[in-house]
Amino acid sequence: QFQLVESGGGLVQPGGSLTLSCAASGFTLDYYAMAWFRQAPGKEREGVSCINHSGSRIYSPDSVKGRFTISRNNAKNTVYLQMNSLKPEDTAVYYCARVIAAYGDRCPGDFHPSDMAYWGKGTLVTVSS
Repeated sequence: QFQLVESGGGLVQPGGSLTLSCAASGFTLDYYAMAWFRQAPGKEREGVSCINHSGSRIYSPDSVKGRFTISRNNAKNTVYLQMNSLKPEDTAVYYCARVIAAYGDRCPGDFHPSDMAYWGKGTLVTVSS
């Protein structure tokens, strides 16, 4: 049974940092690209970052570039999202996802929720003073 479990969310002040983790089970992470998405209240789910097997990364939207870093530890079957200089507009539920089998270990060039096969239940990040 495939499962993704996110952790590390919480309340943080503007300018603070958080590291999210996504533990995978039921499949070997090494074979797939992985992504983080987020969904703010009243908004559509949007892609934040994607990382392929070799470690190449895609970041979207532009607002997270330079502040967020996605990484992976294939030996631990875990993907991370380091978030620095957090802003109130980063407040959202953050989801970890695995790409559909057709993409394998590559990130789709413009990754969308429809490109993902499996999802975690999400972890809430609230940025507020």
